[in-house]
Amino acid sequence: MVPVSQETGQGASTIHEVLERVCPVMHIAEGFLPPAHAVAWGAASAPFIVHGVRRLTREVREHPGSTLLLGASGAFTFVLSALKLPSVTGSCSHPTGTGLGAILFRPPMMAVLGTITLLFQALLLAHGGLTTLGANAFSMAIAGPWAGYALYRLLRRSGAPLMVAVFSGAFAADLSTYCVTSAQLALAFPDPSGGFWGALGKFGSIFALTQIPLAVSEGLLTVFVMRLLVQSSRGELTRLGVLVSGGRAGAEKAAGSGAVA
Repeated sequence: MVPVSQETGQGASTIHEVLERVCPVMHIAEGFLPPAHAVAWGAASAPFIVHGVRRLTREVREHPGSTLLLGASGAFTFVLSALKLPSVTGSCSHPTGTGLGAILFRPPMMAVLGTITLLFQALLLAHGGLTTLGANAFSMAIAGPWAGYALYRLLRRSGAPLMVAVFSGAFAADLSTYCVTSAQLALAFPDPSGGFWGALGKFGSIFALTQIPLAVSEGLLTVFVMRLLVQSSRGELTRLGVLVSGGRAGAEKAAGSGAVA
């Protein structure tokens, strides 16, 4: 089977040719997915986004003071995910910035912030597209935040320091986004000989060479931002459950970076 790009109308005979057409405009390009795939990913993303809108509306209504931190989380995602970093493998990658918002406000609200980010990037920067918005939202605004938050909560409940959990959550949110993107591309463009699994292995291995170091960098940057927030917004972080009051919070404050939740 020869993948066909709906943007160019030409066949792509190798995984690298598929990536060359996806990457120049970031995310999965406008019109690149077959129509059935684009509709299916949009339908899969819609319930998460609707739920997130309800949670976001309630958060803003009940806690108007959180709008500044919500805006900062959205801006963090927009700036990081707009970076275009080419790879020696022929692919390109970018950080996602979704781990921070998922940790602060939980994944449902990050589904909304991430989708808004992707929509603005599609309209203003030609990164991604409207037809592929559902697929890109599912990987970056839904799967990534949930994976990152799940690992963060697991580590916190296991007694890990806050900053270790924050780093791990941001790392997982970034890397899992590209795992899902690899699966989306493999479903749309299976390998002629290996089918879905063959294409998944190739897409995943190509992305991984660039994305693993990027995920590490994003984790470190998220820790840096969280340290600043611990110093400047301790009350809000306590309300959100990232920090706790009482003896444990005092012990973590003494540690310098704050920890706990």
